[in-house]
Amino acid sequence: MFRVLFLMLVLLIGLIAGPYLSGKQGYVLIETGSYSIEMSITMLVVFFVVAMALVYGIEWVVSRFFRFSNNTYTWFSRRKRMKAQKQTLEGLMRMNEGDYSKAEKLIGKNAKHSEEPVLNFIKAAEAAQQRGDDFSANRYLSEATELAGPDSLIVELARTRILLQQNKLPAARSSVDSLLVMAHRNKEVLKLAVEIYMKSTAYVALDKILDQIEKVGLYSNEEFTSLQRQVEQGLLDEKMNEEGVDGLLAWWNEQPRKRRNDLGLKITLIQRLIDCNDHESAYELTTQVFKASENQLPLTKVLCSQIIRLQPEDNTKLIKLLEKRLNKSEDNRCCIYRALGYLYVRNNDFNQAAYAFKQMLAQHSEFDANDVNMSAYVFEQIGEDALAKQVREENIKTVMQVNSLTTDIPKLEEKITP
Repeated sequence: MFRVLFLMLVLLIGLIAGPYLSGKQGYVLIETGSYSIEMSITMLVVFFVVAMALVYGIEWVVSRFFRFSNNTYTWFSRRKRMKAQKQTLEGLMRMNEGDYSKAEKLIGKNAKHSEEPVLNFIKAAEAAQQRGDDFSANRYLSEATELAGPDSLIVELARTRILLQQNKLPAARSSVDSLLVMAHRNKEVLKLAVEIYMKSTAYVALDKILDQIEKVGLYSNEEFTSLQRQVEQGLLDEKMNEEGVDGLLAWWNEQPRKRRNDLGLKITLIQRLIDCNDHESAYELTTQVFKASENQLPLTKVLCSQIIRLQPEDNTKLIKLLEKRLNKSEDNRCCIYRALGYLYVRNNDFNQAAYAFKQMLAQHSEFDANDVNMSAYVFEQIGEDALAKQVREENIKTVMQVNSLTTDIPKLEEKITP
C-alpha cells in the first residue's frame, strides 16, 4: 500500500511540475561505452516511475509465489502432525490393551511429526520391549537420543528401565549410576536406583543414597525403615560372607554412632556373630542390648530368641540380668523364662532349668519343637519322667490338631464355593 502511494505521489509531482518545466526541460545524457541515451528531465521522471513500478510488480509476484509454497508446506505439515497425534493416541490405547505390536507401529510410524517426538520414540521403545524385541527398543532409544541429546534425563530414565526389564543388571547399574550423577534428587531416579541396587544386591551403593531417599520423602516412615533394615542386614551378610567375623566387627566399629546405637541392628549383628560361631563377641553385645532394651518389650522378645542360641564360656552375668528383669517386670516373662532355661541347661543346672521351663509352660504361650524337646529332656534329668511324657503327648496332640485344621480348610472351601 505504501509503495502504491509512493508511485502516485511521484507521478503527481511530475504532472504538476511538468507544465512548469515545459519550457525549461533541461538536458540529461547517459553514456556507457558505445551507448548514449539523451532525454529530458520529464522523461527521466517518467522512466523512473515506470522502472519502480516494474520492480515492485516483480517483487509482488515472487512474494506471492513463495507465500503459496509456504502455505502448501504448512498445510502438509499440519496434516502430518494431526495424523501423528491421532496415531499416537490410538497407539497408547492399544498399549493399555496389551497389543504392543500394533502400539509400536502406530506410535513409532510418524513419531518425528508428533508434537513430542522424543516421547513417541520412548513409548515405541517400551512397546517393543514388552513384546521382547530388544533390537527395535534400542533403535527407538537411539533415535530419541539423537533428538533430545545425550544428557536428556527422560531418555536415560527410559533406557535404564528397559535395561532392567531386559534383566541386564550390570548395564542397568552403570546407567543408574550416571543418572544419580545427573539428577541425584529426582524421585524417579532414586526409586529406580533402589530397585536396581536391591536386585543386584549392591547394598554398599544403596546405603550411600539412603540419606537422600529420606530427605526427598520417597517412602513413608514405615517403608523407609523397612528398606533401611533390609540394606543393613544385606551389609552385615555381605561382610560376614566375604570377610568373616573380623571383617564384620571391623566394619561395625567404623559405622556412625547412630547406626551403632540401633538396638534392632545390634540384635541382627548378634545373630550373625552366633552364625559365625563367635559366641563371646555375641555375648558381650547381648548384655549391652539387654540392659538398654528394658523398656522396649518387642526387642526383649527378639533378643531372647537369640539368647537361647548363645554358648559362651561364662553366662553368669547374663543370667543375673535376666533374673533381675523378672523381678522388675511382669512383661515378657515367658520368653525370659525360656532364655533362662536354656542358659541353665548349658550350666548343667537342671533343677533351675526345670523350674524355668515349668514357668514357661504355665504361661500357655507358643513354643516350638525345640522347646518341647529341651524341657522334656530337663524333666527326665531330674527324674520327672511322667511330666516329660505329658509334655511330649500334649505337643503331639497340638500338632495333630493343627494338621487336622489345615486338612479341613480345603474341604471347608469346597463347601463354601457355589
